[in-house]
Amino acid sequence: MVTGYSVFSRNRMFGNMIGKGYTVKSAQMEMSMVAEGYYATRSAHLLNDKNERKTKLPIINAVYEVLYEGKDPKKTFAKLTEKLD
Repeated sequence: MVTGYSVFSRNRMFGNMIGKGYTVKSAQMEMSMVAEGYYATRSAHLLNDKNERKTKLPIINAVYEVLYEGKDPKKTFAKLTEKLD
């Protein structure tokens, strides 16, 4: 809960910066702290890729696309919202 709601959360701060248009590298440099969710996203994505039975992970996939594939955050999450409705 703290990670999602606290203004002091490193992951929330990182996500807000990405949403405002920072690149991953610039957000990391600006924060000078580790947002562990960045690395956890890649791990979860890779684990699912190795899994024989792929699990549907729409949120993790959307975050991965933004952080690791350079997709536009606003467009990616608008598309995700449509899928989840």
